[in-house]
Amino acid sequence: MTKSRKAMLASWIIMLNVVALPQAGALELFGFCLSGSCKNAEGDNADVIDPKSYTVQFTVHGVASQDLENSLKLTSELVRGEDKAVAGAAGLITRAKGDYRRILAGLYNEGFYGGEISIRVNGRQASDLKPGDEIPNNSTVQIKVDSGNIYRFGKFEIFNQAPDTTDKGDIVERPTSLFVATGDIAKAGHVGSAARFEIERWRQQGYPNAKIGTQSVKARHDENILNVSLSIDPGLKATYGDVTVDGAENVDRDFIEYMIGLRSGQEYDPDDIERAKKRLDKLDVFSVRKVETGENMNSDGSIPINASVKEKKPRRVGLGATLSSTDGVGLSAFWLHRNLLGKAERLRVEGEIGGLGSSFNVNQLDFKLGATFTKPGVFTPNTTWISNLFAAREFNTAFEGETGGGSSVLSHIYTDEISVEGGGFYEYSRFKDAFGTRNFSTLGLTGNVTFDGRDSKIEPTDGIFAKLDAKPFYETKFKNAGARVNAEVRAYYAVDKEAKTVLAARAKIGTLVGPTRSEVPTNFLYLAGGGGSARGFGFNNIGITDNSGNVSGGRSVLETSVELRQKLNDSFGVVAFTDAAVVGKDPIIDFSQDFRVSAGLGVRYYTGLGPIRVDVAVPINPKSGDPKFGIFAGIGQAF
Repeated sequence: MTKSRKAMLASWIIMLNVVALPQAGALELFGFCLSGSCKNAEGDNADVIDPKSYTVQFTVHGVASQDLENSLKLTSELVRGEDKAVAGAAGLITRAKGDYRRILAGLYNEGFYGGEISIRVNGRQASDLKPGDEIPNNSTVQIKVDSGNIYRFGKFEIFNQAPDTTDKGDIVERPTSLFVATGDIAKAGHVGSAARFEIERWRQQGYPNAKIGTQSVKARHDENILNVSLSIDPGLKATYGDVTVDGAENVDRDFIEYMIGLRSGQEYDPDDIERAKKRLDKLDVFSVRKVETGENMNSDGSIPINASVKEKKPRRVGLGATLSSTDGVGLSAFWLHRNLLGKAERLRVEGEIGGLGSSFNVNQLDFKLGATFTKPGVFTPNTTWISNLFAAREFNTAFEGETGGGSSVLSHIYTDEISVEGGGFYEYSRFKDAFGTRNFSTLGLTGNVTFDGRDSKIEPTDGIFAKLDAKPFYETKFKNAGARVNAEVRAYYAVDKEAKTVLAARAKIGTLVGPTRSEVPTNFLYLAGGGGSARGFGFNNIGITDNSGNVSGGRSVLETSVELRQKLNDSFGVVAFTDAAVVGKDPIIDFSQDFRVSAGLGVRYYTGLGPIRVDVAVPINPKSGDPKFGIFAGIGQAF
């Protein structure tokens, strides 16, 4: 291959940003192929006509490193498909000839523009083979790559860059992967990244059709230098035009347009499009949704918005279960209508029963029945009204009681990370505990602020979650006013780049100010212990213990958990953890009290719905009546 042809092909590959990706994997479980391409009992070649198998010998010479060789092997379809036969001689020839381009692109992506590639099939150069040539089975393919010298950027110029902006929403942070200064290794991917960076800066400032205008990429082989010159064509500045909605059947089209929230005449911003998609996703009424700008801009500078959706079935039922050696079996069920009145209103009716197995006495089981109505798009597309009614019965070692009531709140999403909620509540309850049998009638306000900066809600590996909630109240029977305030923080840190090892930590602190413990509803007091708190201890077994050994709730709580999560493969992982909790009589925690500490190990089986969790925990400092160990099972991480 001549140097001039190399330079032309280098420019073409750089500007198109050619990347060869590994083939998608497959999922096989208990002998059944669930996704991808799985092997069967007859082998991969059962359906291939005239299968031709082959072996590959791959060597790299020059200044190349082992990392380069591994990278080039990933680009080679011959290497990646070596364990699966091709369809006839023509299939092998096509695969071999295509590898010239794929491996060359791999060299360019690593900064090598003077390399030589040889691919021989049974000693014959693949480029000389013709489609009709015969090739025997079990052929030998020799791939030899001479990397040549590494190239570095000489000049790297980008003309017509977007102006700087003071609008925080439009600022595009420069990626740390952009190494395009003079002297940096001239990786082809960095050229494409730099161009995309400048295009995105224009798009953030209202130019949706920004693109590369003129371009020049020249390799100087005698000096091992690559000179790059790009010019950006921003196109015209745009505003939003009309919104069209396709595919809606039972969900009101005007409501969908309202929830998309792109007002006519508003300046185009790609972040608005992404936020519109997230709002539609939160409605949970669409199995498919797309929100895209039209191909052509109108003469007035407006750009049409096209939305297409496919609705989910409106009704859904679900079942759930939890298992604990200390708390018994818990069962739950729900019925859901996700589009009750045609504007994504949601009605969820659910029931729970707990304590099965730990007791066969109906009076010693936990019950809960509730109904929740959710109406999105109240006042703004980002505001939701949530109302619920419930009745519950609780029984544990600390207390037994019945509660009924409801709440009505507004929830507003300010940003992708920050949301707030506020409203009112009322509860009527009767409790029997260490203070005797008492009735309560309580009303008040409830609200919270949540920051969620996790990279995933199901399986977080990075970021912070923080929540502050407050519940000021007035209890009419004892005529007391008070407030219950909780703060919780969860943090996640991936130790390695692949996020197979994750350190997770959680801390929760709560305080109750106002009434004495005997004049406040028992479910407003704090208790700890169990699967969602200090594992290894019984549910609500950590509290204030009197001289008779009775446990009652306190006016403050502090809980901490630390987990080391290790993923073994795509299906299984293990966890080591330690939990601690303390409950105090007063609103301020007395740190001289004994923290109840437990430690344990867990196993995770990863599914599309989240990990299935089984934890075994042992109390480190048990007291009389505490179990020797606890086993807890459920879906999802502990926090």
